[in-house]
Amino acid sequence: MIQIKGIAASQGISFAKAYFFNNPKLEVLEKKIVNTSEELLKLDSAIELSRRELKLIKEKTSEMIGNDKANIFEAHLLILEDEEYIETVKTDIISKEINAEYALKETSDMFIHMFESMNNKYMKERASDIKDVSKRIIAHLLGVSLPNPSLINEKVIIVANDLTPSQVAQLNHKYIKGFVTNIGGKNSHSSIISRQLGIPAVVGTNNITSIIKNGDFLIVDGTTGIVEINPNNEILKKYKEKKEILKKEKENLYKLSLLKTETADNKKIILSSNIGTLKDLQEVKKNGSEGIGLYRTEFLYMTKGELPTEEEQFNIYKQILLNMKNKSVVVRTLDIGGDKRVPYLGYPNEMNPFLGCRAIRLCLKEKNIFKTQLRALIRASIYGKLCIMFPMISTLTELREAKKIFEEQKIILKKKGYKIAENIEIGVMIEVPSAAILSDFFSKEVDFISIGTNDLIQYTMAADRMNENVSYLYQPYNPAVFRLIDFIIKSAHNENKWVGICGEMASDPIAIPILVGMGIDELSMTSTSILKVRKHIKKLKFSEMKNLSKKILMCRTSDEVISVVEKEIIK
Repeated sequence: MIQIKGIAASQGISFAKAYFFNNPKLEVLEKKIVNTSEELLKLDSAIELSRRELKLIKEKTSEMIGNDKANIFEAHLLILEDEEYIETVKTDIISKEINAEYALKETSDMFIHMFESMNNKYMKERASDIKDVSKRIIAHLLGVSLPNPSLINEKVIIVANDLTPSQVAQLNHKYIKGFVTNIGGKNSHSSIISRQLGIPAVVGTNNITSIIKNGDFLIVDGTTGIVEINPNNEILKKYKEKKEILKKEKENLYKLSLLKTETADNKKIILSSNIGTLKDLQEVKKNGSEGIGLYRTEFLYMTKGELPTEEEQFNIYKQILLNMKNKSVVVRTLDIGGDKRVPYLGYPNEMNPFLGCRAIRLCLKEKNIFKTQLRALIRASIYGKLCIMFPMISTLTELREAKKIFEEQKIILKKKGYKIAENIEIGVMIEVPSAAILSDFFSKEVDFISIGTNDLIQYTMAADRMNENVSYLYQPYNPAVFRLIDFIIKSAHNENKWVGICGEMASDPIAIPILVGMGIDELSMTSTSILKVRKHIKKLKFSEMKNLSKKILMCRTSDEVISVVEKEIIK
């Protein structure tokens, strides 16, 4: 009986025997070659095979857990299109007259080392992606078959040094009851996918493969990060009871799915979902969402090698509106740029893409793309309650230009005989401090305001949320952020306009009482968070939260904010 502690990567408790998952050792030796042309063809063939496999994995992942998470494999496919990466390999083959697999390994190791040495979580994750992709290409070059976890047909807990995102995506949760690895982190792509699949996982145990034997009976607690090896009956009984408690808690939460969201003193708040694809609607309904607070349309553009047509977009918007049965659907117009690139548009890399040509800036530059999307939305408007939101608005001039284009497209469609809803709401996503400060003016010219807190925080604090060197400045609870949010809400309410939050803050237990007290009208989040947030809000009193929010606005630091909330809520 041994207990191992690792990192809790995916919640849940599972019991099964250990199944060692060994990735083959890809031994790559340097060889001198004579025919470089033949070696280049060999490389191209291996890349093409890898591309086909990754496309299939991406499609399967999309079917199981939605396009949002499947786009992890879009990043893998982009590596295969990366000219600097592939051309470096080819140059080495030609100039050094070496075999393709050795040239690929040398180049991959160089890029992996470069990314791993950066103090940036996003870039470190790029290193993990390159490892996964390069291993796949090298396996094809060596003629070695990579193990396929989807072929496992008995109930087991996988034990491995590591699992790549592509391997986790192929796990069949009918048989795979959990997994444990030596390495990995809570926010790695593999962990993210395991959470979406609902497979309990513990990662970062360091040496579990040297402790466990194949066939050992394991308990994996993905909530605490504990792995029990060959436990006695007393420990097994304890975990079975804990699993039953977690199951009942989940069932009790689902009882809230049919209820409206309101505080203990009857203040109503709308809880909506953030979605990226049609498949996400299953979770929307399951969790009792009261609307769509953010439909990220960029996934329509990022999952194809070309721009989606007006007809393609119209059909998708129509289906979403029909599915929501007159519940509000907030559609964010194309928001690409920053960390969301669309290679086929041909835009060069920018020095600081988060402050560059992205979102509404790109749409006002590429008006034909913008007009196509607006026409599709306007045509779909008769099928539900449509709200159109413009992202990354910095000035009133941008808003007015976007609204002008919207009105022009309405006129064009009316002349063509299309039916159009008369109650389409137009709003802005406030994530730039300039727009927040001018929100009293913006509120006069829109129907609603949605606050994108993720970007509002990083722009207010001038701190890239993906840069570890300044991560201490990415402060969701900074009083400056709450003062801006309070001003935005008051400004909108003065004009009788509603306000929503669609960033991570919407489901944050520290932020929720403050936002409720400030009078927020809607909170939009991942569908799976809705029931927990509803339960949380039902315990709060609006009258008390109003007093709490006033205290928050007098705080000087993030720590003070947290302290005040904990004192008021946990009293």
